[in-house]
Amino acid sequence: MGSNTTEAHPIIANRMKKAIKSGLKIIVVDPRKIDMVKVAHRHLQINVGTDIALINALIRVILKERLYDQSFIERVTLDYEKLAKQVEPYTPEYAAAITGVAAEDIVATAREYASSAGSMIAYTLGITEHHCGVNNVFDIANLALLTGNIGRPGTGIMPLRGQNNVQGAGDMGCLPNQLPGAMSLANDEFRTRYEQEWKVTLNPKVGDTQTRTFDRLEMGELKALYIIGENPLLADVHMNHTKKLFEKLDLLIVQDIFMTETAKYADVVLPARSWGEVDGTYTNTDRRIQRVRKAVEAHPSTKEDWEILCELATIMGYPMHYHNSEEIWNEVRKMAWEMYGGISYNRLDKEYSVHYPCPDENHPGTFIMHERFHQEPETKKAPFVPVDYTAPMELPDEEYPFTLTTGRRYESYNTHTQTRHYAAGVKIKQTEETVDIHPNDAEALGITDGEVVKVRSRRGELEVKAKVTEQVVPGLVFMSFHWYETPTNVLTLNEYDPISGTAEYKACAVAISKI
Repeated sequence: MGSNTTEAHPIIANRMKKAIKSGLKIIVVDPRKIDMVKVAHRHLQINVGTDIALINALIRVILKERLYDQSFIERVTLDYEKLAKQVEPYTPEYAAAITGVAAEDIVATAREYASSAGSMIAYTLGITEHHCGVNNVFDIANLALLTGNIGRPGTGIMPLRGQNNVQGAGDMGCLPNQLPGAMSLANDEFRTRYEQEWKVTLNPKVGDTQTRTFDRLEMGELKALYIIGENPLLADVHMNHTKKLFEKLDLLIVQDIFMTETAKYADVVLPARSWGEVDGTYTNTDRRIQRVRKAVEAHPSTKEDWEILCELATIMGYPMHYHNSEEIWNEVRKMAWEMYGGISYNRLDKEYSVHYPCPDENHPGTFIMHERFHQEPETKKAPFVPVDYTAPMELPDEEYPFTLTTGRRYESYNTHTQTRHYAAGVKIKQTEETVDIHPNDAEALGITDGEVVKVRSRRGELEVKAKVTEQVVPGLVFMSFHWYETPTNVLTLNEYDPISGTAEYKACAVAISKI
């Protein structure tokens, strides 16, 4: 669901394709005819932003046909009645009218998901980058819990991370509500642990999301911003708005490996080192921790990220002195031993990788999460969280008749900061941005393949080549956000999920015109 797996997560996509030979059935839920459709058992070509209507209809079919796991629900879950009441209006026919997916396909999908020996849901930014992204995730969890498809081999919910080590970065304290080691900042016991080790008093109030931080910039509450390994000027919605925020700052510091579009606005640029120039650990999308080792010598005028942070902290009056990344990792293991106590560098060298939680050296690591759900008795129950469908914040109209949805392209990877510096001999399939448009729409507008057209929204406009393709349906156009020469995010909508702060990248209204 909401995952262009072949282009955004090609290694995982290859494993999925390989598993088809062993009997795996893949059902693709996506507004576009992405590459995974070629190997799919079924493609549910959903209207952008209607995922909850679809999932609620799947749940309703499962309830009506008694395809759920009754004993699992009674033993493990809470609020089943609330869920059943919430999904009652979502008949397959009602959901079909909202989603554009045929009612019979909804019924067939519900039956197959619920009745297989093991079903897994993989999702990514096509689910989360909506104003209702958190509710989308809640509903995915509702579906898995209802059928007991969690905590067993071949089941579960697999949120595919947007980049390698996103999981690890969050676990090490880059999330505003966590301490290093994926420990909750709000937990008094965990916080005290760190206060005693570091000899400081930590603020128990959780930090802000990027969205709320930018709101505070706009209100003038924040005067300085320190950005590490991020290029928000190109990556964030409503690009012109972000530019104005940066221009208001008294101080902008950027720590990165290339002179990104954001770094060009900075007062201070701190040159860091790339993945090939450092030692450390990475945590991938399934909690697998692996070692990374320095492959090449770095430029002498650069430093590792941790060295820069330690030197800054020392200058600011809190001495931080580590000799290497292993010393930092061992501190994390000591402080968050429940998660990482048994994962030493020595063990990683011998075993190649270990899944956390792994509290001690004798623990094998936790390959499958939530196995406790299938062990009697279950005391800590998982509540269903019923949610309702809400339409995208900006729908097409007479002036802006197309829906723009954004995503990634295979080679370019996020904001192109790293991948535009190609080595000689590397073949690149797509070297510039396009607006992907259906042949019917192109014909109606008098647009030919490869022609430069104007795309505009209520927030900005740009010129871009048209790519006429049946990957999209009539009324839907697609662009990525990789090329600064074609800054797609001048178009996107400045609306966010109220819980997570994630922007609605996946749906905004645009007009396309011949130049």
